[in-house]
Amino acid sequence: MKTLLKIIGIIILLIIVYAVIAILAFSKDYHYEKSVVINAPKEKVWQYVGSLKGYNMWDPFSKEIKNITITYSGEGDKMGDSYHWKGDDSEGEQSITETVLNEKLVTKLHFIKPFDGNAKGTFVLTPEGSGTKVTWKIDNELNTMMKVMKPMMDRNMDKMFGHGLDDLKKLSEK
Repeated sequence: MKTLLKIIGIIILLIIVYAVIAILAFSKDYHYEKSVVINAPKEKVWQYVGSLKGYNMWDPFSKEIKNITITYSGEGDKMGDSYHWKGDDSEGEQSITETVLNEKLVTKLHFIKPFDGNAKGTFVLTPEGSGTKVTWKIDNELNTMMKVMKPMMDRNMDKMFGHGLDDLKKLSEK
């Protein structure tokens, strides 16, 4: 029994040490990006990247939200257009802040639930051989608790961005 308590004590101590190091060492600035090459012209890919309605056809994050409802403001492809989502345990808004036809879309994400926060999402399309390279980026500022969770965030972002880009590729290559 004493050995088990020692092991538990060591594990708790290691978690505390990790948390302190993460809080002190990890930057508050968070950036993640992932790319895929799609065998389609950028004009075809843009249909699904250059508008919020097109994005929601392959967005992996909204697929994870139970009982989601999405309400659009505007057509979804112009500066200032936005949408609001609400579902079980999740709510937020995404609005277009910059757009360059067939090349770049930048959005502001405002998360309301489960945590309040803001992020910037970016899609960049560049020619790659006979196809299109799509780079999906997210940037935000981490609060203290999120700094501790950064390695888990990286794994989750890699998984979710991977699923989303795979679905985008399938849609665009039809």
